[in-house]
Amino acid sequence: MSGDQAHREHALLVASSGGHLAQLLALRPWWHERERTWVTFGTEDARSQLDGENAVWAYHPTTRNVRNLVRNFALAVRVMRRERPHVVVSTGAAVAFPFFLVAKVMRVPTVYIEVYDRLDSPTLTGRLCRPITDLFCVQWEEQTRFYPRAQVIGSLL
Repeated sequence: MSGDQAHREHALLVASSGGHLAQLLALRPWWHERERTWVTFGTEDARSQLDGENAVWAYHPTTRNVRNLVRNFALAVRVMRRERPHVVVSTGAAVAFPFFLVAKVMRVPTVYIEVYDRLDSPTLTGRLCRPITDLFCVQWEEQTRFYPRAQVIGSLL
């Protein structure tokens, strides 16, 4: 893909702050020349890491918080309509699911990358996003036990 083509592509990068965001940041060789919008929690570390980037702050906590799930779904609708991304990429966690649902309805391709530190069981977000994602990736061969036919990409960190 040419540099001009990469500049026209718009990626929506969605992840919880902390380790999930760190894994998306590790994909810099892929995203650095693309237009991009980040969606994460507005924590101090995320704000620092995304300084100068186009970032949208999602609602948290998301674990067992139906109110924030609904708020993040509404945020997903607004962001997807405004940004019109060509692809949505996520490493989880729960903030990814509403964006993947909206992307599916809008026919925007999605890529989900299961986190590197879950070898003993699949994540809830991975199980929710798997049926609706276009490309499901894992970082370790062992993770294919839970996600047959997943693409093994190797460790991001």
